[in-house]
Amino acid sequence: MAEKVLKVVSHIPEGKVLSYKKVAELAGRPRAFRAVGNILSKNYDPKIPCYRVIRANGEIGGHNRGRDKKRFLLKKEGAI
Repeated sequence: MAEKVLKVVSHIPEGKVLSYKKVAELAGRPRAFRAVGNILSKNYDPKIPCYRVIRANGEIGGHNRGRDKKRFLLKKEGAI
């Protein structure tokens, strides 16, 4: 599942976001949104923009480099 999740996230365009739930759906496991978070928390590949994944309610959510970094990157791209 990790490969599918990372592939989905790597295709999120700059300035756009997806929810953890939507990433899980696109990866073929619609109820595995918590697993998506766990997978992304271990991602340190700069080619995979895991900061573009947010909570379904619009909140930022967590990030392995901190929420402030995630917020900064999303603002820089105009996503929030």
